[in-house]
Amino acid sequence: MPDLSQLSARLGYTFTDISLLETAMHHRSWNAENDGGESNERLEFLGDAVLGWVVADIVYSQHSDLPEGKLTDLRKSVVNANALAEVAVDLGIGEYLMLGKGEDTAGGREKTSILSDALEAVIGAVYIDAGPQTTHDVVSVLMGKRIVDAVGGLDRLDAKTRLQELASKLEAHIHYKVEDEGPDHDKMFFATVFVGDRELGYGEGKSKKAAEQIAAEIACDVLNSELPA
Repeated sequence: MPDLSQLSARLGYTFTDISLLETAMHHRSWNAENDGGESNERLEFLGDAVLGWVVADIVYSQHSDLPEGKLTDLRKSVVNANALAEVAVDLGIGEYLMLGKGEDTAGGREKTSILSDALEAVIGAVYIDAGPQTTHDVVSVLMGKRIVDAVGGLDRLDAKTRLQELASKLEAHIHYKVEDEGPDHDKMFFATVFVGDRELGYGEGKSKKAAEQIAAEIACDVLNSELPA
């Protein structure tokens, strides 16, 4: 197991029980090849719920002017697989992951789903080690700027609608290809969007809609960069 002190420092929290952070780094592929211990899946389950609660609390407290629908949009914009994977990359979580040989060779340290799940597991580990208030503080630091940045985009149309408008200008057909993996209670969805015969966007999420929205957002950026000003 690599030295986790630097990861703990980046997180801004010192664990009383460092084994919790170690468990958060254990991908199921590693446990399948090694005896003893457990994977990070239980911590991920807890961290997912805790993260959703903290972000919901932050946006509710800081944006009393926003209706329920906008609050939901704001929460989803920062609590999704792609956004969480970006935070995981900022923390350098990938270098500490314990992966099976096959998953490691296949680039698992850079996979959005693995990174986002690991971040959720880390949040779950903090919650068990320190309780709700400290976890709230840690998540506030990790996600605070992203929440502020996301507020500015709330008035935009949803990405799928914007993509449809852009595609109509090009007289191009839009097609989404969605795949999923995992058990029914914990599925991960993978969406690819095609505009005409071009593959323009890819997204991952805990729901089909979330994955499609992320893919559509990327496709919109591509098309906007190509259209004349």
